[in-house]
Amino acid sequence: MTPVRALKRKKAQSNNSSSDEETPLASSPAKRATSGAVRMNGALQATTTTKANGKPAAMESSSSSDDDDLPIITKGKRTTSGNGAAKPPKKKVKKEDDSDDDKPIVQKAPPRMKRKMKREESDADDGSFSDDDKPLKKVSAKKAATKRVKKEAGESEAPPPKRRGKVKKEEAVDGSPLKGKRKKKEEEEEEVFRWWEDQEFHGEDNSMKWQTLQHNGVYFPPPYEPLPSHVKMKYKGKPVDLPPESEEVAGFYAALIESDHTKDSTFNRNFFNDFKDILKKHPPRNGTKITDLSLCDFRPMFEYFEGEKAKKKALSSAEKKELKAAKDALEAPFTHCTIDGRKEKVGNFKVEPPGLYRGRGEHPKKGTLKKRVRPQDVTINIGEGVPVPRPNVPGNWKDVQHDYTVTWLATWTENVNGNHKYVFLAPGSALKGQSDMAKFEKARELKNHVDRVRQDYYNELRSRVMADRQRATAMYFIDRLALRAGNEKGEEEADTVGCCSLRCEHVTLQPPDQLVFDFLGKDSIRYYNQVTVDAQVFKNIKIFKDDKDDGDQLFDRVDTAKLNKHLQSYMKGLTAKVFRTYNASITFQQQLDESTPEKGTVQEKLNAYNHANRMVAILCNHQRAVPKSHEQSMGKMRDKLRALKYERMKLRHALFNIDPKYKKKKQYAEDESDLDDDVIAEHEEHLKEKDLEKVEKKFVKDNEKLAEEGKEPLADSVLKQRRKDVEEEYKRLAKERGTNKATLKRERPTEKIEEAIAKLDDRMKTFKLQMEDREAGKEVALSTSKINYLDPRITAAWCKTHNVPIEKIFSKTLLTKFPWAMEVDTEWKF
Repeated sequence: MTPVRALKRKKAQSNNSSSDEETPLASSPAKRATSGAVRMNGALQATTTTKANGKPAAMESSSSSDDDDLPIITKGKRTTSGNGAAKPPKKKVKKEDDSDDDKPIVQKAPPRMKRKMKREESDADDGSFSDDDKPLKKVSAKKAATKRVKKEAGESEAPPPKRRGKVKKEEAVDGSPLKGKRKKKEEEEEEVFRWWEDQEFHGEDNSMKWQTLQHNGVYFPPPYEPLPSHVKMKYKGKPVDLPPESEEVAGFYAALIESDHTKDSTFNRNFFNDFKDILKKHPPRNGTKITDLSLCDFRPMFEYFEGEKAKKKALSSAEKKELKAAKDALEAPFTHCTIDGRKEKVGNFKVEPPGLYRGRGEHPKKGTLKKRVRPQDVTINIGEGVPVPRPNVPGNWKDVQHDYTVTWLATWTENVNGNHKYVFLAPGSALKGQSDMAKFEKARELKNHVDRVRQDYYNELRSRVMADRQRATAMYFIDRLALRAGNEKGEEEADTVGCCSLRCEHVTLQPPDQLVFDFLGKDSIRYYNQVTVDAQVFKNIKIFKDDKDDGDQLFDRVDTAKLNKHLQSYMKGLTAKVFRTYNASITFQQQLDESTPEKGTVQEKLNAYNHANRMVAILCNHQRAVPKSHEQSMGKMRDKLRALKYERMKLRHALFNIDPKYKKKKQYAEDESDLDDDVIAEHEEHLKEKDLEKVEKKFVKDNEKLAEEGKEPLADSVLKQRRKDVEEEYKRLAKERGTNKATLKRERPTEKIEEAIAKLDDRMKTFKLQMEDREAGKEVALSTSKINYLDPRITAAWCKTHNVPIEKIFSKTLLTKFPWAMEVDTEWKF
């Protein structure tokens, strides 16, 4: 039984209509945290995160934006013979210039791999260094245009099997290279390997991931440049002459003095402890003894940094492009590698620069110094017989190995949490794509076994063997609440827990059948949830807590290894992690099927999609603090809505002025809400200021144009007259207030005015839906589940079924990450 159907089964039980195939998991819903949402189901109701005041708990601090650049994409085609083998291509495509996001992205036909590759499982919880979770920025999207592949004339023989088509640089009509926005950014061709069409990539797993691998290592940040001699931090009001090593660390803190980080006691304590250690090794040159953070004044450094930011912001476009070109040239050798003869993009090729660890949530190590990573800290992985790359900074690699059973290019250990960092290929690469597809296929395969797993652990909730009873109860939580399995932590690590490592203090009993979970989960994000559970589960927790202290293990006879070993008996490769992916995707699929309006507008369908995503985010505890800019953003949206209402009001009043009979028509008779005389006056004053600003800018521009033509500039009297015209126009508008009549700047027939009002009605309806969607999602991070837990084929099939452009949901990053998911048909279901 899926988590989505749990509540329905509970109701069915009460009506004596239980199924023979599934054992219901009793769970009554917690209080809904999201207003205006459709009916919630078992797992979602059980996982609604609440505070004491009934509102969702803000668990995670993140950026306010969950979207990023909306891309345009086209799909290549691959021909196959009758036996399914790929035929050598005989076609070439012209590469659409990629310097303009509004132009289609043309994918080349892929080369064919001749060997089997092991599809490694990917998991979002592996702690690898990735950019996938960064907040995304949204821009407008345009419809993708597919370029037809043209057969090259005069081709004497077929290209080799590993080569598809070459991307030609696009030319103008006269044969010259295209310039401007459509000029190609990179001269070299790029291969797009459509691995998902190659049957050899769907065989049995084996240990070999690649045969040949060559790359240039990782890109280290440049060395620290000391500040000008006049920029010094102060201690007790006197400048301190710091050596570069200490000055760099002081600068890390100085840059944050106006942020919330430096108001946090844990952050300040950890920073100052590390700062004092650096000062012992590199003491101030003027002998100053620094013993109290409160006596340190970092503002001179902060003001210098702000001034440098302002200078960069004030640079001309040409200067900014020049700086970016120089930066890109330095990084270019590290952005791609060659694997098995293919050129593939590297993901996180940059080594993270030193700084202060900020962490997320209540992390005990926030403020700790992240030390500079040097070549002697890094191990690289390359093919045998290829040149060993030289680091871009002085030093030698810690080690060079040739391990074709792993997919990372470089690794090192960071000093704060002791985590291993890895450099992998980019999300759109063949190896990463296979790993993602294998992960979701494994979760999808669980559908065939999940009823049996649930039946067994439900029966074992009453087992006489305490270890089995604890394991069954832990499985109940992992399945029903989508908890992570949890692993034991060392003394120096953050006190984060998962299901198997819960302590008695983390679960509180509230008779007769409720449990309150309160603990720090992954990344020290607080998990707080009050949920109604099965009576036997409540009884078990009470038994497990008897005669134990708060700091004792709740499940003292279960650990993650034993749990996963037990799950292997049901399905090869089944672990507790798979349940999290499965429950997220199946819940998402069912929420979409239930709540998507068949005949709704695109925005109504997008709202239904985001609602389904929010339900998954709540289930998986992907919470965030309300962004600081949320109220400001909502204020701007409210102002824009009022502007639309004002425009509609003026059109209505223009109709009344032409023919008073329109006042009796229902669609025009009612006044716009929240538009009283004060609001109208304020809006018109704002419009007047904008129009006066436009007049002045146009006057300056006109004079610049006349100067270029060698003509006399316009007299100041022209500007005065233009300003006077604007003033007169708004005096006229002021006189119209309260009269229910208006005169438009240019005359229009009543039919055109009616059409304009109808269009405004549609715009306002869509805009209100957007506002509702943004308000509903202010405490939920939607990107995490979209990137890591939701099978992308669900989204692709849903978009095709409901005629929603996928560019409105998937960013350019995600379209690049999941190309294999874009070709499912409308009937595909998770």
